[in-house]
Amino acid sequence: MKIGPLWLKLQIACGEALAFGPGKADLLEAISATGSISAAARKMGMSYRRAWLLVDEMNRCFDPPLVETLRGGGLERGARMTETGTAVLEAYREMERDAALLAERPAYARLKAHLRDTPIAPET
Repeated sequence: MKIGPLWLKLQIACGEALAFGPGKADLLEAISATGSISAAARKMGMSYRRAWLLVDEMNRCFDPPLVETLRGGGLERGARMTETGTAVLEAYREMERDAALLAERPAYARLKAHLRDTPIAPET
């Protein structure tokens, strides 16, 4: 989330894997809205394979999994967020809101005072 010139990015680790972060949260929301990993991928401008790998990583990091795939035809196919997925997404979004409050703390102002608007050009 952007807070002025500072960008706070919450990432949840599971061992060496990135279990959850802003992109995965957005993907979960897109899956919930579309009922499909492929439709969610299209909505987010990513490949199905990339979306599937992200879902697979999330599912391997959480117990029970966050997304379940539904095989078959008709209305009972695609993917949906599980109850655990909903709970994890809600907790993550709450943590993002809490992190946004850091902009009101003195440490934010101290750090911001030293931050350039843009990086200087590298030396060649």
